[in-house]
Amino acid sequence: QVQLIESGGGLVQAGGSLRLSCVASGRTFTFSTYTVGWFRQAPGKEREFVAAINWSGSSTYYTDSVKGRFIISRDNAKNTVYLQMNSLKPEDAAVYYCAAKTGVIAATQPPYDYWGQGTQVTASS
Repeated sequence: QVQLIESGGGLVQAGGSLRLSCVASGRTFTFSTYTVGWFRQAPGKEREFVAAINWSGSSTYYTDSVKGRFIISRDNAKNTVYLQMNSLKPEDAAVYYCAAKTGVIAATQPPYDYWGQGTQVTASS
C-alpha cells in the first residue's frame, strides 16, 4: 500500500514563505521512479494543478500563477518532494495535495494514481 503524507502547511502573512513536504512510503513503492505533482483546492473551487517534477528531478512544470514564486524539488534518498512557496498571496490559500504517477509529467488529475490527504495553507492579507 502506498502512502503520501503532506506536511508544512500553516498560516502565513501575504508575502511570506512556506515549504511543504510530501513523504512517500510503501513496501513495493519505488518512489524514485514516480513523477510527483502538487495540486490545491480552495473552498468552493475545483482542485487545480500547481507544479510537478519528474522522477529524477531534471524536469519541472508549473502553472502560470505560481511561476517565479514556487519551486518544486525532490530528494529521492528521503522519498520526499518539496514545494517551496515564496511571496505568498491570499489567493494561494488552499488545501495542498501531493500525488504520484508513473511516466511523464502531467498537469491533470486522472493520470495520478496515489494521493495524499492534504495540508492546509492559509495566507492572510
